[in-house]
Amino acid sequence: MAVRSDPRQAALRGCPTIINAAGTLTRLSGGPLAPGVLEAMAEADAVSADMFEVQAHASRAIAAATGAEAGLVTAGASSGLLLAAAACLAGFDVARMNALPEPGDRSEIVVARGQRNGYDHALRTSGARLIEIGLPEALAGAGIRDAEPWEYESAIGPHTAAIHYVQSDQTRPALAAVADVAKRHGLPLIVDAAAELPPADNLRRFIAEGADLVVYSGGKVLGGPAGTGILCGRRDLVASAALQMLDMDVDWSSWHPPADFIDKATLPGLPRQGIGRCCKVGKHEVFGLLAALDHFVAEGDAVRHAHWLAVCEQIVVGSTLPPGCEATIEGADDTGAIPVVVLSCENANAAAQLRAALVGWDEPVHTGIDPFRPRCLMVNPVCLRPREIPTVIAALSG
Repeated sequence: MAVRSDPRQAALRGCPTIINAAGTLTRLSGGPLAPGVLEAMAEADAVSADMFEVQAHASRAIAAATGAEAGLVTAGASSGLLLAAAACLAGFDVARMNALPEPGDRSEIVVARGQRNGYDHALRTSGARLIEIGLPEALAGAGIRDAEPWEYESAIGPHTAAIHYVQSDQTRPALAAVADVAKRHGLPLIVDAAAELPPADNLRRFIAEGADLVVYSGGKVLGGPAGTGILCGRRDLVASAALQMLDMDVDWSSWHPPADFIDKATLPGLPRQGIGRCCKVGKHEVFGLLAALDHFVAEGDAVRHAHWLAVCEQIVVGSTLPPGCEATIEGADDTGAIPVVVLSCENANAAAQLRAALVGWDEPVHTGIDPFRPRCLMVNPVCLRPREIPTVIAALSG
């Protein structure tokens, strides 16, 4: 396979660059910034502001976009999960905030066994103990069932603080059914929707279906800074999360947070620096994320999809693939999805060889994989810049 010379390195002070055709993976530096984000961050740099006011401003904007009562800009989706768990464990109990990660008697979060994943480490960081329920028999190929609502109910007891739900198209049972269980028992429901944008309707869907807290990534398709996320939901829980994240080295008598964000009258005193202090974001990230959110809502799914589909079509038409490999486009007719080029090879070994050849290119081309289709590679258009498309075509054509 031909090797392209002189990879672009100057932009990153000599750090080798890659071409990200795998999608908005954090390990490959996430997604591109939406138009207006850098400008918003530069504008924020020119002034100073109280971070309680900054986050209160963000809360109003996030609430308007999501239908939630309040919102918070976090340091990524994982931070959002930690803060969500901390809010459910402590509520407005300042002593419990200070005690985390030792939450006391209410420390359990119920989660379906089939929804466990590496990211729920963030929940456990708060001090929460995860209580698994259900059997993912469908996923294991051992049947057709997964976790069921009665199993959530049977796991709830005096130590339960919340229920956790990981949203995807394949998640069972449906969110609304789990929300019914949570509401019957007066428990908050945390939804991990980190990668559930697009479609844009998902900004409002999960709150509407009964979630109390929802977490989104800010650095994927939303187009915000890579180290940002959104936590939105019930006002009291978001306020608790904010109190456990923001700088609390303040004097009670001179501390006047916006009442629609944090109601000072409900607090007996100030918590110390909270367990979420490690999740802080600055004014630059907050206003960059809000600019991205505005653009995401205004642009709409159809415009994004049309652009991505055009990139996919350009790659399919322009590439001369190795013998035994063919390219098709999935998601071409679904404007709420991300269309991708699927490279189907003769077998898993051929796919691995093609992937190795692409990564071995002088400016490595990274593609996506599907663990359930080992003979396939995926070319995701979201992170591809126009100047990179000819290189992807050349690399695929060998």
